[in-house]
Amino acid sequence: MVGALSWFLCSLAAAASAQASGLTLQSPRFTITSADAAQLRSEPISVAHKPTPPLSLGPKDVLKVTFQVLDADGKGVQPHQTFLRFYDAVSGEEGVQPVKVTAGGKAKFELNMARPPASLPPTGSNPLKVSLYLGSFVHDPSEHELFDLIVPPSQSPAQHPDEAAFHSRPEIVHTFRPEQKLPPKFVSAVFTLLLAAPWVVLLGLWAHIRPQVPHLFSTSIAPFIATLGAFEALLVWYWVDLHLGQVLLYGALLSIPTALTGRRALAAVGDRRLGKSSK
Repeated sequence: MVGALSWFLCSLAAAASAQASGLTLQSPRFTITSADAAQLRSEPISVAHKPTPPLSLGPKDVLKVTFQVLDADGKGVQPHQTFLRFYDAVSGEEGVQPVKVTAGGKAKFELNMARPPASLPPTGSNPLKVSLYLGSFVHDPSEHELFDLIVPPSQSPAQHPDEAAFHSRPEIVHTFRPEQKLPPKFVSAVFTLLLAAPWVVLLGLWAHIRPQVPHLFSTSIAPFIATLGAFEALLVWYWVDLHLGQVLLYGALLSIPTALTGRRALAAVGDRRLGKSSK
């Protein structure tokens, strides 16, 4: 019983190992043709060493790469992901181009330099390292260094209209208004006295005339005087802290008692003038 179980587990392990084995390439080959379809170079690709000299493409040349993906049993398979990576080791730029693979594992890639793909990185005089990547859910992923590729230098990309906004700008230098110069203290004192002079004259005339207000604090007039004082206090409060909307609200509420007490004060003054009351 134990021997049978051990044989079964070993069989499962062997099957899993075979299922998870890596993918291989069969008959990889590249071909370079000119714009008039003349064959310039055609060689098989060895995964052990790169072709020498490096592949070179002209402005209108076409590069074709063909291969077949096989599993450990030599059966053609279709990986879940297959793409070529173009990498410039000097500038660090890279580009990735997907490759279509049939259900039988056959793949064909074509690079036309007359219409290069957008995934091709910016190039200069340095060759691009071309690698093939295979990814699968049921097989081990694999990477294959294919060849070095020399392509015509790419043109500088057109400047974006908003590119200048992403560069450093000159430092902003603020120009502040100079501090206001205060007049001499003597001049300020003179003008302060000139502003206070009318009040001094007014108080002097009141002291000379001595107006009589015997009923100012009577029960009929004092509430009206108090509401007027409240209005003055409201204006001072507005100058210190309140907003206009608050002043209008409080003033509207204060106007009601002011109107009532004012009407009562006017009635009392009228009665005194007609001799109907002595209060």
